[in-house]
Amino acid sequence: QVQLVESGGGSVQSGGSLVLSCAASGYIQRDCMAWFRQAPGKEREGVAAIDREGVISDVEFVSGRFTISRDNANNTILLQMNNLKPEDTAMYFCAAGGSQWCSSSQCYCGLLSDEYTYWGQGTQVTVSS
Repeated sequence: QVQLVESGGGSVQSGGSLVLSCAASGYIQRDCMAWFRQAPGKEREGVAAIDREGVISDVEFVSGRFTISRDNANNTILLQMNNLKPEDTAMYFCAAGGSQWCSSSQCYCGLLSDEYTYWGQGTQVTVSS
């Protein structure tokens, strides 16, 4: 049975930093792990994803501020979040078992919710102005 346990959420002021951690247990067949977030009244959106080789997919609104990393030995991914903004306030979810999309030269993890099989319970991040 696969379990994902997130930690590291909290409340910070604008410009602050947080590190989210997600520990996975159990056998996960597909390689991609990712962070998603969902703000009240909004749809869940992908933030960043990473495969076992460390190839990263992320989105423009966090590029340069958030960094995803992975420790394969411990089945853990981290999300380092710097320069947080009030619009980053959301529940952040860890996901695993995601699909990859491949071009002729490179494969990347997807960032759509439907592409992921396993989900954590979420950790709240609140950024005040």
